[in-house]
Order: sequence, then C-alpha cells, then structure tokens
Amino acid sequence: MITLYGWGPMFDCPSPSPFVMKTDIQLQMLGVSFTRAMADLESVPKHKAPYIIDDGKLLEDSNFIRHHLEIKLGRGLYDGMTGKDIAASWALERMAEGQLTKIMAYERWMKDGNFRKGPALFFSGVPENARDAVRNEVRENLSAMHTGEGTGRFSDEERMQLADWDIGAIAMHLADQDYMFGTEPSCADASVAAVLIACGTEYFDTPLSGLVHKHANLVAYIDRMKTRYFADIDWPVSYMMDAEPA
Repeated sequence: MITLYGWGPMFDCPSPSPFVMKTDIQLQMLGVSFTRAMADLESVPKHKAPYIIDDGKLLEDSNFIRHHLEIKLGRGLYDGMTGKDIAASWALERMAEGQLTKIMAYERWMKDGNFRKGPALFFSGVPENARDAVRNEVRENLSAMHTGEGTGRFSDEERMQLADWDIGAIAMHLADQDYMFGTEPSCADASVAAVLIACGTEYFDTPLSGLVHKHANLVAYIDRMKTRYFADIDWPVSYMMDAEPA
C-alpha cells in the first residue's frame, strides 16, 4: 500500500505545493494505487512534502519517489522516448522547478498581502501566543534563503522578466500539442503542469498569473491536465483548509 503525504486543494489549486501536485500526477501516470494523507513535516527527516510510505518504507522528494517506483515497477515515465526527448524533458522539468517555483514562492511568502491570505494559513495550528513569532521567524529564514540563492536580489520587474522568459519558452515548446511531447502526457507534464497551475492561480495578487494566462495554449493545457488528473481528488480535511489568516 502506498500513501502520498501532502496537502489538498488550497489557493484555487489542487494543492498549495506544485511538488505535491507533481507526485500525485506521476503516481497516476505510473498506474499505482495509492491513498492521500495530510503531511506531518516534523515526522520526516527532510521536513518537506511530498513524501510517500510504500509498504512501510519512507521516500522523500518527488524525483526520488518516482525513481523508487520506476525501479519497483520495472517501467518508467521516459519509456518509449528518444534520448533527445528525455534530455529536453529533464530540461523543462528543471526550468520549471528550478526558477519558476522560487519566483512563485517569493510572490506568496514575501509579499505581505499575499502572505496574509495564503501561507499564513499554514500556521493556524501554532498556539496563538506564539503564532506571530513563528511566522516572522519562518519568513525571515525564507527571505535569507531567497537572497542567498539569488531570487531575492532581483527587483520585482526583473523577477517577472525571468518568469516571462521561462513561461514563454514553455509555451513555445508546447505549441499546438496537447501535451509537452505529443498527444499523451509524459514525465515532463507532471512537473510543468504543476508549476504552471501554481503560478497561474488568480488567488494571489501577482503579475505571475497574467504571464501564464496571456498564453492561450498554456491555459488550455492547464485545464486539460487538471481535468485529467484532478477532477475527482480525495484529500482528508485539514484545519488549514478552513482556517482564516489572523
């Protein structure tokens, strides 16, 4: 039995985390049976989601989860693809996850208005007398991380320009195809669609959503992927889903 740990619908997305969405899609692509459960980040070494438990074995990180299951099943999401397409697929995945997710996270966590209506919900389980201090500490740590890796050193305009180039490149690669590499979804679609869903949500006040929505083919692609993989998702209810930001 496989259990995927993450979070369910939030911020008008199937999950607040593109990496949880990615793994959810990839598990479905691999055709494995699994259940969904709310993540407890304090219970796992990396303190991140998604993670899975497969017959008692803990696997963390979306890439290593896929790798484990492909070895176990004896088949993979690159099967039938040429070496050139595999390389292009990996490049698309890395571009989406490596830069766009950082810009998306910056918009959610570092912009006060977006933080209050979004990530602040994640702290609703913290005792009220400690909540502000914990929130501030986490935001300060994230700000330092963004500065350290570079995203926080750019102006708003520069971050959006970088995002625009990435999103435009994805739109050009997709062109008039249904999926990134043709008529059927493949490995890259899980990563790219998840990141585009997260960037394109209009729940937050950010130019990022407009950069996605200006490409008609990406809007259709997002709808196609959401219909295919998230039309009937089943997540247990969490306090985060009903909480109001303080």
